[in-house]
Amino acid sequence: MRALTWQGTKRVAVVDAPDPRIQQPTDIVIRITSTAICGSDLHLYDVLGPFLASGDILGHEPMGIVEEVGSDVRTLSVGDRVVIPFVIACGECHMCRLGLTTQCETTQNHDHGTGASLYGYTELYGSVPGGQAERLRVPLADFNALKVGTELPDDRYLFLSDILPTAWQGVEYANVPEGGVLGVIGLGPVGQFASRIAVQRGHRVVAVDPVPERRAMAERHGVDTFDLSDDAADWLREATDGRGPDAVIDAVGMEAHGNPGTAAVQSAVGFLPDAVAKKLMTTVGVDRLSAMMLAIDAVRRGGTVSLSGVYSGVADPMPFMTMFDKQLALRMGQCNVQSWRADILPLVEDPSDPLGTEDLVTHRVSLEEAPRMYDLFRDKEDGCIKVVLTP
Repeated sequence: MRALTWQGTKRVAVVDAPDPRIQQPTDIVIRITSTAICGSDLHLYDVLGPFLASGDILGHEPMGIVEEVGSDVRTLSVGDRVVIPFVIACGECHMCRLGLTTQCETTQNHDHGTGASLYGYTELYGSVPGGQAERLRVPLADFNALKVGTELPDDRYLFLSDILPTAWQGVEYANVPEGGVLGVIGLGPVGQFASRIAVQRGHRVVAVDPVPERRAMAERHGVDTFDLSDDAADWLREATDGRGPDAVIDAVGMEAHGNPGTAAVQSAVGFLPDAVAKKLMTTVGVDRLSAMMLAIDAVRRGGTVSLSGVYSGVADPMPFMTMFDKQLALRMGQCNVQSWRADILPLVEDPSDPLGTEDLVTHRVSLEEAPRMYDLFRDKEDGCIKVVLTP
């Protein structure tokens, strides 16, 4: 099969790779019909290379058609159309029963002290082959693969793999009071959906992003927007009677704009020998924190900061005096996708498409064009907001 593989920092390539096979009786193999590039993939492209090996298959936002079924699979058949969550979980352990599928005790990576295994996301999370490929093996398929209908286009369902539940969890964690105001930092795909979910729930949303096309897309869905500038925190406060939003979602994460010194260090570490880079990243690694700092600065006293953007630093400086003085709540974590799908699916299948799932993709290309799209997406060129690949 053809698959998009990591070849080195800032280098990916589509190559011939072995076809996946049933390895456990609870597996299925799917033929992928759509797979997306996620902002989290850019962290692998730019920063997290020391935890990847040349040839690792990337991607964690796939859907497709079941082609093979293991002998113990009970709820799926060849020909079913399914969406695959980026989290691999068992559905039966203590953590899964709590709804914390990203902490699944069956697929946790104890050697690294990390949570559940993820598709296409480094040795820290299991080195599981990802979904930017023609085919994918899906472990523990009865719990993980979501069977969907056949009438609606892929775009209605594809984002149930990651970004829609991630945005949903971000809004849930934000705990916006009835009739309250939600601030959103970053209007990439997760920020777009978080904004729309909050609007659909009756909240006012005020959002900040430096890219005009992203702001224009959000405005089509009832969001008030502002360019990223030194005045962003002041604007967020002025837009909320001077006190700040009730909650703020940071939908950007560790590679935020700004922090040029940290950006240079992150880039340099990515080119060091893996053993050296891993040691640095797991002992003194830091993130670019400008998005989180803006959220902490702008949110009202007694409010909530909800982190949907990915962070990986182990030595990040945090303004605890400010956070304590403002009496802030902080919620975060990888999305427990399987816990939110039942709530989101009726909105996805609603004929009116209330979350605008068909108004997100800006670039749809073949899998062979994926390397070019990584650069385009990272650099926010050509109005690129969301890329879907068709194997």
